[in-house]
Amino acid sequence: MIEVKSLTKNYGARRAVDSISFKAKNGEIVGFLGPNGAGKTTTMRILTGYLQPTDGEASVAGFDVVEDSLEVRRRVGYMPESVPLYDDMRVFDQLKFMADLHHLKNADERVMDALEMVGMQDRADGYIAKLSKGMRQRIGLAQALLHKPEVLILDEPTIGLDPAQVVEVRNLVQEIGKERTVLLSTHVLSEAQQLCDRVLIINKGKIIAEDSPSALGSRLAGAERVEVSVRGDANLLAEKIAEIDGAQDINVHNGGKLEFAFVAENDIRPQVARAIVESDFELLEMKSLGMSLEDVFLQLTREEKSDA
Repeated sequence: MIEVKSLTKNYGARRAVDSISFKAKNGEIVGFLGPNGAGKTTTMRILTGYLQPTDGEASVAGFDVVEDSLEVRRRVGYMPESVPLYDDMRVFDQLKFMADLHHLKNADERVMDALEMVGMQDRADGYIAKLSKGMRQRIGLAQALLHKPEVLILDEPTIGLDPAQVVEVRNLVQEIGKERTVLLSTHVLSEAQQLCDRVLIINKGKIIAEDSPSALGSRLAGAERVEVSVRGDANLLAEKIAEIDGAQDINVHNGGKLEFAFVAENDIRPQVARAIVESDFELLEMKSLGMSLEDVFLQLTREEKSDA
């Protein structure tokens, strides 16, 4: 379990993390989303004992990250975005070295178990210098899993992986998340939508939204998106729809398709259908589109910039 209360971190005059609070329970995968420089990595480093907060409190597995830093490190597995590895070591030796630092019993067995979990057992004797970026990421994940931590903190775990490896790592994270607390940051919003039970969106050091991926969309003023397919020039139709009060964010696609949005309390679909008929377009399809996590993310961060 992770519990954060009014956590703040300053770098001189710059406030990187601004009084944030959240919880992550056992058996829950929580996604940490935000633009570059939003405070994600700083927060993760505080939770793993790498940095001390300026103010506030944070605990991991019931232990305070400042007062009980050593106990926190025993119970957390951390995979940074850039995994630190010794290029001149073999894969097995790197992980054995890390296992010895954790004072693990049956270290050789634990190393092979971790390699099997990430699908790298056939590379145990290979030199790290010869590994691809994706393979290095998997070694980093194996390091984080070596000591069977209660809490797993992953910073961009699938960066640099090929599509097949991404699927494998996502499946592994989902399996791990059934029994442990997992906090992961990602720039791949579809990944957070697939993996996470809950997402935190952070911008300029503050958490600006927190909910399940599906619930976040419905919270945004009941926004609805609709896709229309017609036989005819969709650009001309877009001009007609733009004249309807309440039509928002109109985008034209190839093949006579366009999208538009409206607030749920002001359903403009009847007016759109009437405009299609009166303009002699042939309506092929009109369907509702749920707001994706990407839509939510962009709208929330855009609103924050506008407010600023």
